[in-house]
Amino acid sequence: MGGLIWAYIGKKPAPKLPHYSGYVMDGVRDVGHTVLPCNWLQIMENSVDPFHVEWLHNRYFAWLAAMQSGGTIPDSFARVEHTRVGFDLFEHGIIKRRVLKGQTEEDDDWKIGHPLVFPYCMWVGGNGTYQMQIRVPRDDDETWVAFYSVHAPDGIEHDATGRIVDYEIPWMDDKGRYITDYIEGQDMMAWVTQGRIADRVNEHLAKSDSGVIAVRKMFRDNMALVQAGKDPTVSFTREDHDRIDLPLEKSKFGSGAEFSLHWLSGGSQRYSPWNDELRQIHIEAAANRGEKLAS
Repeated sequence: MGGLIWAYIGKKPAPKLPHYSGYVMDGVRDVGHTVLPCNWLQIMENSVDPFHVEWLHNRYFAWLAAMQSGGTIPDSFARVEHTRVGFDLFEHGIIKRRVLKGQTEEDDDWKIGHPLVFPYCMWVGGNGTYQMQIRVPRDDDETWVAFYSVHAPDGIEHDATGRIVDYEIPWMDDKGRYITDYIEGQDMMAWVTQGRIADRVNEHLAKSDSGVIAVRKMFRDNMALVQAGKDPTVSFTREDHDRIDLPLEKSKFGSGAEFSLHWLSGGSQRYSPWNDELRQIHIEAAANRGEKLAS
């Protein structure tokens, strides 16, 4: 696969590697990856822009479906319409929350949410699919991106053998056109078309950009601490520790187990050599739980 995930270039002693649950939990591991010609920061800023899901993965998907014969939009994403978003700083980064139309603050999307993990990861998924999206800068205008997933739904014995498959994710076809008929392909199109380094000089941030403002402040505050010879305040420990369970919705978008199946068919994992097996894992787990699936 190739790619450096963790590196430390500060003073000794080096901090401990954080034992995030996705890295140590039992389950079937599936890793899609690619290299993109853009700066890593514009990818991270997208992580704290919840409204992009509504427009890029809902309305744009709907437009594609209307324009393409037989095109479809994953049902979980088709119901995304925001009424409220929120961002909370916590010890590992920023918790992103949303209330969708028809939801309340008691639903997982707000009550639990999911985190941007400082400095260059995002923990997403739920409903038996757990994914750490990792964005590692190779230089100022090129980023290695990995979608590191663990499939471990309730209702089935998890694979503890350490099996893992990795594969390249295509984001441009042989005619030089962006591949945008799957979720992460749409994300990558949006990241890359901002330019290799996004021009922020003439930007106009609005109320909906509160997450972007929050993540920039977090970066600036922690860079200032490091410049002063101190440790960052987030995602940093010099102490021995056990598994770190980051917050993550169990029923993302209120979709239950359906979400994982929609993600497998409409996301980058459709390119996984194990896609059929992964789908069967979630179908079998739902059946064992007595949960009926429409997909």
